[in-house]
Amino acid sequence: MKRSATAVWQGSGKTGKGDLSTQSGILSKTQYSYLSRFEEGTGTNPEELIAAAHAGCFTMKLSFLVDAAGFTAEELTSKCDITLDNGVITNSHITLVAKIPGIGQEAFDAAVAEAEKNCPVSKALNLTISVEAKLNN
Repeated sequence: MKRSATAVWQGSGKTGKGDLSTQSGILSKTQYSYLSRFEEGTGTNPEELIAAAHAGCFTMKLSFLVDAAGFTAEELTSKCDITLDNGVITNSHITLVAKIPGIGQEAFDAAVAEAEKNCPVSKALNLTISVEAKLNN
């Protein structure tokens, strides 16, 4: 399986502008710029997209692990914070709130640890990954 996205940039790094489009069409000429990346401008940025990818991947992997343990997640909510420090993406921190009827803390913790290490995005990232997980049953 292959997935693709396209970036188009026009102008200088600081005053130029760009847009991103994805194969699925979910992003279609979505704007990004210096302002949306380093200040509070309108549009997206690479770090936000990495955060979305990591949150989504981790959460889906956790769902499969919970299923394999014999439980069904009622709801998994993951927020991912990506840290960009001096031009380097250094950390990905996921905050998870889970509602999984019947699962014990030990089984939950094991599934979270497995998802943290083995979702495909975690494996692709060369940075510090941490997860703060809360089970609300």
